[in-house]
Amino acid sequence: MIASDLDGTLLRNDGTLSPRTLRALRAAEGAGAEIVIVTARPPRFVDRLAEATGLVGTAVCSNGAMVYDIATRTVVSSRHLPLVTARRVVTALAAALPEVGFALETGNQVLYEPAFRIRFSEDGAEIPVPSLADLWLTEAPVTKLLAWSDRLDADTLLAAARPGAGSDVQLTHSGGHGLLEISARGVTKAGTLAMLCAGRGIEAAEVIAFGDMPNDLTVLDWAGTGYAMANAHPAVLAAVPVHTISNEEDGVAHVIERLLAEAATGAFHGADDADAPADAV
Repeated sequence: MIASDLDGTLLRNDGTLSPRTLRALRAAEGAGAEIVIVTARPPRFVDRLAEATGLVGTAVCSNGAMVYDIATRTVVSSRHLPLVTARRVVTALAAALPEVGFALETGNQVLYEPAFRIRFSEDGAEIPVPSLADLWLTEAPVTKLLAWSDRLDADTLLAAARPGAGSDVQLTHSGGHGLLEISARGVTKAGTLAMLCAGRGIEAAEVIAFGDMPNDLTVLDWAGTGYAMANAHPAVLAAVPVHTISNEEDGVAHVIERLLAEAATGAFHGADDADAPADAV
């Protein structure tokens, strides 16, 4: 299995999937590998990418909160953040960080209150509510709570939020300026990917993963071989020993092409060769 993050990893900075990377993914599938997208993005973003590229298969969305079948546009499974938990966390964070704005991600929409001023350019999917209190009137299941500050960067916001968030949520970020992502306790990209693999009879050692941000660290650590992109967050570059070139240089394709070439010549070492620095930068 090849498990890849999207933004900053599989996609270039303009949000597109390069022809080279698409060819590499299709070649890997032709050689018998399963491609799984593992992203903080919701299914609606994956749908648009699939329409543009023809990608099919499975996506782990919303940092592990959802498993999504791309071809049928079906949510296979989901783990929601209880509204009462989200409300408790918002109360604690608002007391500690009064300038922070909040939004709820449902998989289909983002509901945001007035202080949440960041936009994701998703036509029709971003729905304003009159006040923070109105967030709690939603009847839609919540996949993520989003907290945003125009003053604090994501790392600082994450550190500031930890004391008040408590142990019944999962905190992370995927590099958005001042944007914190909050899921139900135990929901991570790696946890959901591991359950997916178990159902397919795939061992962690058979998984090659790619990522660039702190929310990818669980996957990069769990997989048999985890590749950090050259453009990755400093914490990811420090924690992950094997690197590839940047997303702008098609770093995922670079690795896939090398592995397929090794397999064709009988020199392939497999996903257990995690210490080989062939793609280190």
